[in-house]
Amino acid sequence: MVQSTGLENDPQAKKKVVNRLRRAHGQLAAVISAVEDDAHCTEIIQQLSAVSKALDRAGFLVISSALQECLTVGKVQEEDVAQLEKLFLSFA
Repeated sequence: MVQSTGLENDPQAKKKVVNRLRRAHGQLAAVISAVEDDAHCTEIIQQLSAVSKALDRAGFLVISSALQECLTVGKVQEEDVAQLEKLFLSFA
């Protein structure tokens, strides 16, 4: 089973993931405010789309880092590959 995200060994990737998650957090706050303020549906949809993309990109970065970690370690087990594939496809 994949134990590592790979982020602990890659400070730049970790920073990118955290930044994307913070951006998504801010965008989600904007969506909530827009809904509470009865904003036009196009504004709400645009903000939701931005949140979704930010979360997807953060997820792909985590998966990519985990894949790189597995390949670097060189001891990729079949169950690791299956789990990573399942994680990757959950974003598709």
